Amino acid sequence: MFPPQIYAERRQRLQQTLGGGLVLMLGNGIASYNYPDNNYPFRQDSTFLYFFGLDYEGLAAIIDIDNDQTIVFGDELTLDDIIWSGVQPTLVERCAAVGVSETRPLATLSRHIELALEKRQPIHFVPPYRGHTILWLEQLLGTKVSTTPGDAFLKGMPVATPSLELCYNIADMRNHKSPEELEQLAEAVDITVTMHETAIRLVQPGMHEKDIAAAVGEVCQRLGYFFSFPTICTNHGETLHNHGYIHSLREGDMLLLDAGAENAMHYAGDCTTTMPVGREFTDRQKAVYRVLIDTYEKAAAQLRPGITYRECHVAAWANIAAGLKELGIMKGDPMEAAEAGAVAMFMPHGLGHMMGLDVHDMENYGEVHVGYPRGAHKDPRFGFASLRLGRMLEPGFVFTVEPGIYFIPDLIDQWKAAGRFADFICYDELQHWRDFGGMRNEEDYLITSDGARRVGRKKPYTLDELAALRR
Repeated sequence: MFPPQIYAERRQRLQQTLGGGLVLMLGNGIASYNYPDNNYPFRQDSTFLYFFGLDYEGLAAIIDIDNDQTIVFGDELTLDDIIWSGVQPTLVERCAAVGVSETRPLATLSRHIELALEKRQPIHFVPPYRGHTILWLEQLLGTKVSTTPGDAFLKGMPVATPSLELCYNIADMRNHKSPEELEQLAEAVDITVTMHETAIRLVQPGMHEKDIAAAVGEVCQRLGYFFSFPTICTNHGETLHNHGYIHSLREGDMLLLDAGAENAMHYAGDCTTTMPVGREFTDRQKAVYRVLIDTYEKAAAQLRPGITYRECHVAAWANIAAGLKELGIMKGDPMEAAEAGAVAMFMPHGLGHMMGLDVHDMENYGEVHVGYPRGAHKDPRFGFASLRLGRMLEPGFVFTVEPGIYFIPDLIDQWKAAGRFADFICYDELQHWRDFGGMRNEEDYLITSDGARRVGRKKPYTLDELAALRR
């Protein structure tokens, strides 16, 4: 945990951003795998971690702005708990370590909320993402709960909506990473880079995707850490989220590894490497890979305060279009192709996303409420709609830079049949690339006062760096 004053200062800042009411924060519970005593690994809710730092189940908290009162609700361990889990610090001791002096039994939370509603106090909460939490909120508030942010809840409203103002205010805080958080993020990224280096050294023809996925997982778990998201490890990189690990690896294949570690404080790392399965890429693979890396390096070089990430995204698309034009796959003006959305054929996702306690930081609040200015809406066009981060970049932002180039047969067939973007896409030439697959390169960056820098240590990605590790 961080020192107690950090959590206290965060809670105080949050109080100052809201005009009044009561902030309700529910911790996560244990989720059963297939029967009550066989559970998934516990992961505390990130909002609860950010403000209270208490990393175990069975907790809730309120920040009563009107009465300047903070209370953590939970229960002390029973003898049965101690027998199965060992002696632990008391609730009072744990709360003192995060700057909270008032605790109450968990069963009293419902009465406290009931009294607040009777006093017409607005209840602020963030969007729930687990079924158990939705049910708990419905029991506490006495009505159905929406997951779409709106007004803070008042007694008598037919549906309880998460507080949009709370989402925006917390996002403003969490988007700007403190020095203490940056240390944690760098640690998570360093572990993540080691995972990728392991895969680059190990992969060879005759292996299976599951062999590499297992080796990458061992790096993470031997340190007592976990994954920040389910690992993608596939020789079919054109399928963006491919978690099957079912394919054999052959000479001439490319392996796309998108994997990240979550450190002990639950901060995330997120990197992607595309590597040859054999000693080196084929000539065709090298040609596309050079376009990818040129795009990645140019995208990273233009990061600075005051530029919007949408601008970076469009510039990356334009660079891909220019590179594919040289290969005879695209035509026309590259920037016009990017602005029109034609490059979404080859990169249908956004250039990156916020990262912190969540690998897609605060995505449960809503992508548009974290990655865009207040009141803004996403561009609904294909490709643009997948841009999770589109706002102006500010010092303290941590996010990913992850351009990709993919050849997706079903998308090629659909757009060709519809004649989409025929002014920019050379469909006759594209047919020769249908089975190419896909590639992506990703690292994590911090916006500084005058530019940007990589978070953690550099991941090998150049052709020379990959070759050196392959040897």
